[in-house]
Amino acid sequence: PFPFSVAAFCVWLTLLGAETQDSRDCARWCPENSSCVNATACRCNPGFSSSSEIFTSPTEICDDVNECTSGQNPCHSSTHCLNNVGSYQCRCRPGWQPIPGSPNGPNNTVCEDVDECSSGLHQCDNSTVCFNTVGSYTCRCRPGWEPKHGIPNNQKDTVCKEMNFPTWTLPPGVHSQTLSQFFNKVQDLDRDFKTSSANVTIQNLIKLVDELMEAPGDIEALAPSVRHLIATQLLSNLEDILRILAKTLPEGPFTYLSPSNTELTLMIQKQGDKNVTMGQSNARMKLNWAVAAGAKDPGPAVAGILSIQNMTTLLANASLNLHSKKQAELEEIYESNIRGVRLRRLSAVNSVFLSHNNTKELNFPILFAFSHLESSGGKEGRDPPAKDVMPGPRQELICAFWKSDSNRGGHWATEGCRVLGSKNGSTTCQCSHLSSFAILMAHYDLEDWKLSLITRVGLALSLFCLLLCILTFLLVRPIQGSRTTIHLHLCICLFVGSTIFLAGIENEGGQVGLRCRLVAGLLHYCFLAAFCWMSLEGLELYFLVVRVFQGQGLSTRWLCLIGYGVPLLIVGVSAAVYSKGYGRPRYCWLDFEQGFLWSFLGPVTFIILCNAVIFVTTVWKLTQKFSEINPDMKKLKKARALTITAIAQLFLLGCTWVFGLFIFDDRSLVLTYVFTILNCLQGAFLYLLHCLLNKKVREEYRKWACLVASGSKYSEFTSTTSGTGHNQTRVRGCSGGPATSRWSRAPGRADGSVTWLNSSTSRRSKSLRFFSLSLSLT
Repeated sequence: PFPFSVAAFCVWLTLLGAETQDSRDCARWCPENSSCVNATACRCNPGFSSSSEIFTSPTEICDDVNECTSGQNPCHSSTHCLNNVGSYQCRCRPGWQPIPGSPNGPNNTVCEDVDECSSGLHQCDNSTVCFNTVGSYTCRCRPGWEPKHGIPNNQKDTVCKEMNFPTWTLPPGVHSQTLSQFFNKVQDLDRDFKTSSANVTIQNLIKLVDELMEAPGDIEALAPSVRHLIATQLLSNLEDILRILAKTLPEGPFTYLSPSNTELTLMIQKQGDKNVTMGQSNARMKLNWAVAAGAKDPGPAVAGILSIQNMTTLLANASLNLHSKKQAELEEIYESNIRGVRLRRLSAVNSVFLSHNNTKELNFPILFAFSHLESSGGKEGRDPPAKDVMPGPRQELICAFWKSDSNRGGHWATEGCRVLGSKNGSTTCQCSHLSSFAILMAHYDLEDWKLSLITRVGLALSLFCLLLCILTFLLVRPIQGSRTTIHLHLCICLFVGSTIFLAGIENEGGQVGLRCRLVAGLLHYCFLAAFCWMSLEGLELYFLVVRVFQGQGLSTRWLCLIGYGVPLLIVGVSAAVYSKGYGRPRYCWLDFEQGFLWSFLGPVTFIILCNAVIFVTTVWKLTQKFSEINPDMKKLKKARALTITAIAQLFLLGCTWVFGLFIFDDRSLVLTYVFTILNCLQGAFLYLLHCLLNKKVREEYRKWACLVASGSKYSEFTSTTSGTGHNQTRVRGCSGGPATSRWSRAPGRADGSVTWLNSSTSRRSKSLRFFSLSLSLT
């Protein structure tokens, strides 16, 4: 044991000497904030660091470690880490304090928010209310107060003033005693306003509005534009006042229904981003509550709906302005220009407002459901809710809003709103902005009423004349022949086609059904048949004038085969290829899709071109014939006869349809009117040309007139009125009745011929002779 104790003691002395020696060596070269490990190595003290934990180079240094940014924050989340040289502290943030029993500085420090408002440490003005925030506080205007000009709300230095109603004055140039009295009563409400009685002020304001709407007084005598200006100002001012009054109410819903069914619904609650639904009997609304709050005022958000049913006086004769996109959609649907819009209001006027007035473009769209009013003839606004309203032809339910004009008037508009559906007596809309809304029934006027009147009157006259032509061609035997057969079937085709056109061209339902397709097919066939008979008329005219083959032409069988068979073939092939081409939403006619209209325009164009060639050729031949028959005919008489002949051929050969081929849209008013007038009078012209100006037909008419008037026959005889024999009288009239005209014998000519002249018609005989010559050729 003794030797072992001695050995251990020796070792201890040796180590002690070495440590002393090493410490003496470390003290000479280890850097600041470090300690010696052995004679050749050093280590940084806690809170400091170097490139390596133990270093042997005299050039190394020990840097302070920033514990607050080292990625492992040692402090509690309620504190703020402060770095010191070689250490750190965890201290409470401004507006915070250590929880009871917790120190302020060590890493186990825990803090809590200081409520400056309850502790009285705030510096808010008396016109504001202190609201504590995490670590701070804000000063917000009291209900019924607003920040002074240039001072923002919800700041520590916010100063507020009491809110006043906006001053209402008459629009420039408007003189109305009723409106002035109304404005004065509103200002009286402002003078008596108290925040504690804001709900009473709201009710009194609505009652004043009802009184104005029910007894407008001299406002009714104002021009529509002035009344629309008053409506714009009234709705805008009501939104401003109600927004102010709503901010003075406690949080929660508020609803008031006046005896006149004017209804106000308000929703006041804290800000948020949830969807909120609010409503009443006239309107319902679903919106994201963040939209109601806006970005400036952090206080409770407000949303309101004011529904006024009785605004007929102010909004009467208001127009609807369609934006370009809506206009283009309607013109594409109805295939025509929108010439006017007639409106019928189906709902109350619903003014929708929020806490802020920056509502021209919302971040999130808002859904509305507006109830319909009963339109049974009772006073508007007093009837029970209506049932579903189904739009008729060219009608549409629209969600419109009242928009201010550039001249500060007003009109209905639709941009930014669209209808989602209609059921259960209400219409649902989606809008990206706010205003005063209403559901309107819009009836679009597509037709030019003047053109429509000309068409209907002209076609009625044409049908009557065509019927007379058909009876004449069937009953008058002296004019029977191939040309009369062509004229007869031409009139039949035009008569049937015009009748179908008048009775069924309008597609009332807007849907292309079996009836509309059948009408379109019959019109296609009848008008093609009419043009085929016009082509046969041109062919007969070619044989008569150009080829001079008198009496030679196609037989009746071939005429009917061509006149009715060719259009039947065209219609059959067209229906087989594209049956959906018959019928359009507005008219029961051929569709424009896939060029289907060319199944009519193609044959018509070909026939018109062929008849145009025949027209030019016959006029040229007639010019030669006039010169051969009477070379001494004066130029004026020749021109007159040729003009009458040319006009007759234009109608007979269908060349007036050329105007229709160049009508590319409804804006070609001149061509449209010319085309309509000429073709509506085609039946009247055929009757004039082939019946009234035909001598044989006139003779038959006289015979029929005698039979109908007196039951006697029409006769003609001559008698001598003097003994010289130079004057004789020819008498025409009904047997046993008075003579209708007396004829005298003119002095005899050198060749012994006799000319009979009537005293009333002798001056017209020459012109009629030339006219008869031209008509005989056509």
